[in-house]
Amino acid sequence: MTKPAPTGAPTGSARHGAAFWLVAVVYLVALAFSTIPAPLYPLYQAADGFSSFTVTVVFAVYAVGVIVALLLAGHISDWVGRRRVLLPALALEIAAGVLFLAWPSLTGLLLARFLTGLGVGMLTATATAYLLELHTAHRPRAAGTRFEVVSAAANLGGLGAGTLVAGFLAQFVTAPLRTPYVVFLVLLALSVVAVLSVPETVTAPAVRPKYRPQRVRLSGASLVAAAGAFTAFAVFGLFTSLAPGFVAAGLHHPSRLLAGFTAFLVFGAGAAAQSAAGLLPAAKRFSIGLAAQASGLVVLAAGMVATSLWIFLAGGAIAGAGAGILFKSAVGRIAAAAPAAERGAALAGLFLVGYAGLTVPVLGLGVATLFVASTTAMLWFSVLLLAGLGAIAAASRR
Repeated sequence: MTKPAPTGAPTGSARHGAAFWLVAVVYLVALAFSTIPAPLYPLYQAADGFSSFTVTVVFAVYAVGVIVALLLAGHISDWVGRRRVLLPALALEIAAGVLFLAWPSLTGLLLARFLTGLGVGMLTATATAYLLELHTAHRPRAAGTRFEVVSAAANLGGLGAGTLVAGFLAQFVTAPLRTPYVVFLVLLALSVVAVLSVPETVTAPAVRPKYRPQRVRLSGASLVAAAGAFTAFAVFGLFTSLAPGFVAAGLHHPSRLLAGFTAFLVFGAGAAAQSAAGLLPAAKRFSIGLAAQASGLVVLAAGMVATSLWIFLAGGAIAGAGAGILFKSAVGRIAAAAPAAERGAALAGLFLVGYAGLTVPVLGLGVATLFVASTTAMLWFSVLLLAGLGAIAAASRR
């Protein structure tokens, strides 16, 4: 169960305020680590002869790890505590970082990506719930705006920061397949220290609930919101799997920094749009996110047909902004509606649907590249995603 917000205890309140920012930084670092390989995939392809399909399999293994962790452990922090889930999640990411360094072949890459996914799956819902509780403990009478902005920035901003930092290091330092992991192993070790220093917000219930895998219970408006998260993650999956390679091969811009920037632009636009979405009426955010993502996909397709980097990037930024608003709307609705004792489980269910969107469409895209050119496969991807957005819009109106 969640502890009540402290009252009349300014020292405790100040400690929770500092903890809020520490957990936000840990969240950002952990999510950034998960996207390090995105701008490096073309280098792995050149070194080991990977096909585009193999890249999507490597990416999908990560998403499978996330889904497995969400099913098995994404909800247990509601009764064992947030810190007791965050620490093993960070340990899994550290183990993955060591594997990336020690075993750079395809087998090692697959295992390291799976471990990364397990860590992220344990961490995302837990850290989101932790931030909300620390925010409430620090500012018990304040609105949830700070929590919404910071959690969104840590999530999408972290995913984008990982690609940008990895792309920069790959472009300008030696050992591009090693240095980014060394840097983030240091940051992850510091993150463990940070989590050890912050207060817990959950006390163990008198009778621990019987363990069961996470159940996804979505209906009505929650189901529509989760479907929006599915499409949002599909866009993010595209830009952390095949898009960097497409920029290098299809658009003839092989810069590793540009590959990292391409993914960063999409996530950065999503994080910025989430922050700005607070200025929009809550009832309009979902429909605006749908419209923005659909518009971005149209521009993205135009950039692919015209083989124009700048049109492609503009489409990615617009689609990323729409995806960010959709995801913010889904998290805000479900976090606010869930009882405190079930908040972690509710958010784990949302992330489970989202990461399914990260896996299934990208795997389908990879299979398509076995039979058609990457440009054609990505155009099909855009058309199918547009159809899905249309169906969600119709369901939302009903």
